[in-house]
Amino acid sequence: MTRLGFLLDSDSCIGCHACTVACKSEHDVPLGVNRTWVKYIETGVFPNVSRHFSVMRCNQCDNAPCIEICPTGALFRADNGVVDFDDSICIGCKGCMNACPYDAIFINPATNTANKCNFCNHRIAVGLEPSCVIICPTHAIRVADFDDPLDPVAAVVSRSDVAVRSPEQNTKPKVFYRGADQASLDPTRTAIATDGMIWAETTPAHPTVPGYPFDAGVVARTAYTTPHPITWKGKVSGYLVTKAIAAGVMAVAALQVLLGNSTAQATVGVIPPMIAGVFLAITGVLLITDLKQPSRFHYLITRGNRSSWLVKGAYVLMANTLVIGLWWMGGLFDSATMLRWLAIPAVLGAAGTAGYTALLFGQCEGRDLWQSPLVLPMLLAQAAATGGAAYSLLDLFAEVPDTTAVGWVLLGGTIASMVIVAMETTSHGSRHVELAVHALTRGGYRNRFWFGVVVGMALPAVLMTIALGTGTAGVALPAIAAVGVLAGTFAYEDAFVRAGQSVPLS
Repeated sequence: MTRLGFLLDSDSCIGCHACTVACKSEHDVPLGVNRTWVKYIETGVFPNVSRHFSVMRCNQCDNAPCIEICPTGALFRADNGVVDFDDSICIGCKGCMNACPYDAIFINPATNTANKCNFCNHRIAVGLEPSCVIICPTHAIRVADFDDPLDPVAAVVSRSDVAVRSPEQNTKPKVFYRGADQASLDPTRTAIATDGMIWAETTPAHPTVPGYPFDAGVVARTAYTTPHPITWKGKVSGYLVTKAIAAGVMAVAALQVLLGNSTAQATVGVIPPMIAGVFLAITGVLLITDLKQPSRFHYLITRGNRSSWLVKGAYVLMANTLVIGLWWMGGLFDSATMLRWLAIPAVLGAAGTAGYTALLFGQCEGRDLWQSPLVLPMLLAQAAATGGAAYSLLDLFAEVPDTTAVGWVLLGGTIASMVIVAMETTSHGSRHVELAVHALTRGGYRNRFWFGVVVGMALPAVLMTIALGTGTAGVALPAIAAVGVLAGTFAYEDAFVRAGQSVPLS
């Protein structure tokens, strides 16, 4: 049995970048991305300053979150314990990039697939060491076999004062650092100065920690590192909204049936599943076009890794599509009995469609903001609000049988959303969460966030309170509230998705 890992001796590292160059040469790594790189930090105050070097790369985790989230098995564990990858079946979903707490995975622009350090497994297979090991002039990079009791490097690890990156993530990394300054292993404790770095200016691709030069947690300056742009952007934000609408409108339609309105053929039986179907189709288009290898999207089913919520979510969406189709048939043939039988499955399908992303986000171990238990109730509250919004707009063109119930759903969804946001933004979790919340509420995403809260939650809640309280508002106030909900939900989700990825991991 073999279980390979690295010992990285920061005391011996001279920051020469030979390992980076050797890695690029060995694997033909394109410019702009790296399988391994050297990070520089500077500590102290002039004239008593020090520069520290740390080699950054995949940590070959025993409990690798990238393997669990990978929907096709493109990331897998080799027999020697190395986390390897298969370009031929990667769909470029980028889930592994957010699952990795070490920023070690990138999309290769030449292949549009996820790549990373794979321990030079092709060299290991023929009895050679990784290219970075043989090129290092100070022998600062060494291979250890942690299953060999006689391995000298593993013995050094076991008896020395070594550290790992992000131990709180419980990934059981097999890359150990000796002599590394703790600030170099925790990117939230360092910051890039406003005047840039040694060889690079500060760019949006180099996320910075708020409060430079020194806030309560920043103890060093990042002098050199590589850029790692955020990976999930507007399409993911949009998909959260479109599936919320699809889920919400069917949940409200099911509520109408449970309230005894199953005979309203148009606004309960026929139009809601059509709206849901259209928005589920848009959801699918957004998901597929966000892939770096969209032509391989069918691998989610044909090669699906059942531990991934990307795969489980695809099955949830397909199951809900089936329920929606049956509902539409029931409405088309004016079968109130069929709609009554489908009411509970429709509610369950709506909840699954709206909520499964919370479990997908939960597999993104690198993004602490998304690990919150409040993500699931927030997605369900948004589905209620957007479902009520869709029905309020439908009431402009067709007669909705119970507009009061629709109004209460919209009001309840917006109030619940505001309560959850208040809890989420005032909680004191990890430093990662605190920095993400800062970016969300006071940093670069604050305009989108506050637009989402004010226009998408508070204003609709006020309008619906007036409408329900007076009972004389007609369709105008609910329609205005509905537009606010839909626009505000996208703004909030876009801010949340981006802020979650704003905290540097390396």
